[in-house]
Amino acid sequence: MFGRFMNNYYYGKSGKGDYRKEDLPTNRMQLFWEMLRVRLAGLFRLNLMTIIAWIPLVVVLANYISNIYGLLGLIAEVDADKAAATAEQLRMYEQSGDAFYSLTFMALLYLIPCIAITGPFQAGMAYVTRNWSRDEHAFVWSDFKDAFKDNWKQALGVSLITGVVPLLMLVSYRFYGAMASDNVLFIVPQMLVLTIGGLWMLALVFLYPMMVSYKVGFRMLIKNSFLLAVGRLPQTLAVRLIMLVPTIIVGLLLFYTPYGLYALMGLAGYYLLIGNGLARFVYASFASAVFDKFINPNIEGAVVNRGIVDLDSLDDEDDDEDEVEELPTYPGATLPERQDRQA
Repeated sequence: MFGRFMNNYYYGKSGKGDYRKEDLPTNRMQLFWEMLRVRLAGLFRLNLMTIIAWIPLVVVLANYISNIYGLLGLIAEVDADKAAATAEQLRMYEQSGDAFYSLTFMALLYLIPCIAITGPFQAGMAYVTRNWSRDEHAFVWSDFKDAFKDNWKQALGVSLITGVVPLLMLVSYRFYGAMASDNVLFIVPQMLVLTIGGLWMLALVFLYPMMVSYKVGFRMLIKNSFLLAVGRLPQTLAVRLIMLVPTIIVGLLLFYTPYGLYALMGLAGYYLLIGNGLARFVYASFASAVFDKFINPNIEGAVVNRGIVDLDSLDDEDDDEDEVEELPTYPGATLPERQDRQA
């Protein structure tokens, strides 16, 4: 039974055509869901193939979460019975804010090289998922490897900036926050730093797909990605938030329920199996739609709306085929003569 189910999933039912004209995707949403169905197994393979690049990042995050859990446990213990707390525990309790900052600072510092090494892998995944998202063929390994080699320099620059941005945001927020206690005007640069950091995280939706789709310099790559992120701000923010839903849910379970450890294990399994590959596929689909609206129409010869079918044009082609006259069945015969012979 399971074998028949898998055969139907991959090959369709016997005696039934794979597609009718009415089944072909005619808009972005139909194309997305159809390609996700077709390429789901490939996303699993792509994700597992690149998981090695994320191991250092996972180790640093696991150590950070463990330290934060220990700090929160200490705070809860002292809150429960301050009289029984030791002098060392009271000192750490009073300096818990500084301890939290120090732990976060060190974690973000260690994450810089961990995030930097993922850039070329992201570029390879972006190329494969871009092709899949618009119904084009891509070999999982060979096309990934070629995109890795062709774009590793720009990808490394993007991922290095991505690793540095969170640390700069933390340090700047704390610095300008301290200055704002004396002068309220320092709130402006404090919010500006957070805004720029947030826009960079949104621009990442376009950076890797643009990198593997167009031959542009590094500065132009960043500039255009920022402009697209701002020009499609609500949609880009929505896409990023949708892909963060599993992490947000686990974060809530971690701090408000006793099932935080199980939630973390589930989140780790999600990203181990398909999380990053699925995110790259979603970003590629969204970026392709934005590129078709703002970039491709301005490039001579660029194809727009790849993978989307215009049913009206298909109907016109069918009509043209129906109008073609049949060839005579014997030399010198005309079409009416053939019809008479058939009658």
